Amino acid sequence: MWITLTRIFPYAIAYTIPLLVTSLGGLYSERSGVTNLGLEGLMLIGYFSSALTIKLVQVYSITLALPLGLLAAVIAGGLFSLLHAFASINLKADQIISGTAINMLAGALTVYLARTISGSGNIRILMGIIRKDVPFLSKIPVIGPLLFSQSYWTTWLCLLIWGLSWVLLYKTSFGLRLRACGEHPSAVASAGINVHRMRYFGVVMSGALAGLGGGVILVTYSGEFNGTVAGLGFLAIAALIFGQWKPLGILGATFFFGIATTIANVSQVIPSLDVVPPAIFKIFPYVATLLALVLFSKHSAAPKASGEPF
Repeated sequence: MWITLTRIFPYAIAYTIPLLVTSLGGLYSERSGVTNLGLEGLMLIGYFSSALTIKLVQVYSITLALPLGLLAAVIAGGLFSLLHAFASINLKADQIISGTAINMLAGALTVYLARTISGSGNIRILMGIIRKDVPFLSKIPVIGPLLFSQSYWTTWLCLLIWGLSWVLLYKTSFGLRLRACGEHPSAVASAGINVHRMRYFGVVMSGALAGLGGGVILVTYSGEFNGTVAGLGFLAIAALIFGQWKPLGILGATFFFGIATTIANVSQVIPSLDVVPPAIFKIFPYVATLLALVLFSKHSAAPKASGEPF
């Protein structure tokens, strides 16, 4: 049992990290007061941009191609999210419809461009990130084999972003203003703070981090752009709700979803889990989210002004 756990745990973390960073992006947007259902589409934009960038650069340098690909994913996701920001903030459009439009547009645009470029709709890269043990830490009993063996460097990058985001949102005056824009924007405006500018920051951050999530999928366990992120953007929204719009809650929720997804993928090769249909494991996180919404709906920590134009 222990050997099985140490083998699947690194894969669980690999599935968790794109969810974590994308859900964290949704947190920025929601806390600023803008609902962003376009995380799926923004992940696709980052997924495609990183694949195209790596494909062009890998001819000259594999080592340089991967960081540049992730940077391209961040920039492309941030720029594409400006469409949602402009529609939601300046035009005061329905934010649910705007987010849905982002998903539809991103899906169609990336597949069209991929087919135009490659002819097949898939963009394959030569090499992703090679998993390595963290020196010294991987030798620690119990937690070493689980957390620090066979890990991607993007895992630690995204965890660093998560930690810095917690500090920014809860330990700085800027974070207080951003969160206030999602609670009482009129009070923030009366204090002389530009609510529109703060909300633009939140939406662009959501696009940049969702784009990074798509790029991480490519360079870790995917290896090619295939036109879909398999609903991970919507799962990131579920994790945001399940985590009660808090960084620590999001970390726990995405890890829970990552574990469930991994078990669903490997259940058929684990004798003790083979008796349960894989579909049960795949729908379990969503069922758990629905139950959590029912149980804790009266104590929801959602920003009060989220989704409301200002």
